[in-house]
Amino acid sequence: MLRKLDVYIIKKFLGTYFGAITLIILIAVVFDFSEKIDDFLENNAPFQSVITDYYLNFIPYFAVLFAPLFTFIAVIFFTSRMAYNTEVIAILSSGVSFQRLLRPYFLAATIIMTFNLLMGNYVIPKANQKRFLFEENYYYKTPHGFKDRNVHRQIEPGIYIYLESYNTNNDYGRRFSIEKFENGELVSKLLSQEIRWDSTKNKWQIRNYYIRDYIDGKQVITTGTVLDTAINLDPQIFKMRDNVVEAMTINKLNDFIENQKMQGSGIVNSLLVEKHRRFSFPFSTYILTIIGVSVSSRKVRGGIGMHIGIGLLISFSYILFLQFSAQYAISGALPAWVAVWLPNLVYSFVAYFLYRLAPK
Repeated sequence: MLRKLDVYIIKKFLGTYFGAITLIILIAVVFDFSEKIDDFLENNAPFQSVITDYYLNFIPYFAVLFAPLFTFIAVIFFTSRMAYNTEVIAILSSGVSFQRLLRPYFLAATIIMTFNLLMGNYVIPKANQKRFLFEENYYYKTPHGFKDRNVHRQIEPGIYIYLESYNTNNDYGRRFSIEKFENGELVSKLLSQEIRWDSTKNKWQIRNYYIRDYIDGKQVITTGTVLDTAINLDPQIFKMRDNVVEAMTINKLNDFIENQKMQGSGIVNSLLVEKHRRFSFPFSTYILTIIGVSVSSRKVRGGIGMHIGIGLLISFSYILFLQFSAQYAISGALPAWVAVWLPNLVYSFVAYFLYRLAPK
């Protein structure tokens, strides 16, 4: 059962956390609006859409993005005040152990972690869909262009395509080929000078093609000018922006990862990093909470400002470590789950070390 001490700490924890989020979000919205107002006016963005479609979806995204940092700041701030009001000394002197003192902190951290976990995997992606659609209509002046060259992908088991280049403005690809394999052997290959997407038929139109089929050890060659085909290749895949995965729920993200693995895409590592980050980042709430309590529960020269300075240094070093290790995963030097969870493992030892030094 919760005691008065538990209720007292949980209220302070959650109140400070949501108060810090509200303050930072208000500042972020003001700066974002001042930066983008010219583009909104130039593109005739309706004021109602700016509020409902953009900022109402921007606010939860921003809140969850920096949730562990807000958690850490909240713990540092209100625990430091308790320490300098001698509340921590009174609690420990009354027979409450430091381990018991951490219990309400963990309960509040669990509430925050669960909230951010559900928001990040199910609510935020749907909000991002509306926000990205608004940005496409009223913010970005040019459509996203596909910059990769010499694209090799598997679109179905045993079927591979090649594109030298692709133009997203007119859905046009140069030097296109399809290879079909059965039991590890090439059975058909199509070569063409160009391929276009026909939006009226929802099919690809292959022009100036040359097909070589291998039947019973013999080659059968077919040529033609125009060929309509419904290959498993969505033209929208070439128009996706880098942040499109932020608009996918965890279920859609898993399906997209499997699809990209089948196609041999080069973005699989970055997708896996995004997937594991959605779980490791909320989990860091526990680690940063322990560090925050251990650091701020003792009086030091410099007061609350010193505690906040130390806390910000540790939290920013954690975020920097996470970004640094994620780059190793994207480059393939480390498995994605190792790179994303490694900062949590390292800072767990930091949390344990500071816990041992905390006043008992």
